[in-house]
Amino acid sequence: MKRGVFRRKKHEMPGLNTAALPDLIFTVLFFFMIVTHMRDVDLQVRYDVPKGTEVRKLTHKSSVSTIYVGRVPGQPADSFYIQLNNKLATMSDIKAFVETEKAQMNSEDQPRMTVSIKADRDVPFGMIAQIKEALQQSFALKINYSAVEETNKN
Repeated sequence: MKRGVFRRKKHEMPGLNTAALPDLIFTVLFFFMIVTHMRDVDLQVRYDVPKGTEVRKLTHKSSVSTIYVGRVPGQPADSFYIQLNNKLATMSDIKAFVETEKAQMNSEDQPRMTVSIKADRDVPFGMIAQIKEALQQSFALKINYSAVEETNKN
């Protein structure tokens, strides 16, 4: 028998069709844009972040609610204001704020709820103590103070 009779024909691999690739990329992009939750807070108070020596990053940022305490431009320099989400508030509004934030969280994030206080370095401690007391009455017992790490210049 001749060996040439059963020879295999050389087949070329067909090229990969990439025509649908841009559609797929845009579909994935839109999916992540829709699913991702972005927090937008327009700061109405200005605060100088205090410096700290034992600074750590927060974990589980989805369970963190923020209270801003600082000065409002155009107001007297010795007066400080509280901002909850996008509006200025009073001490009596903190309890409702905590309840609203807990209601918006997943059931697994609720026990990990942390309230981060971002306060100006010149805020009187009496005001911070009043905020802490209002948080305790609302059963928000995990409190974080926001600060930047102090750099040692030797």
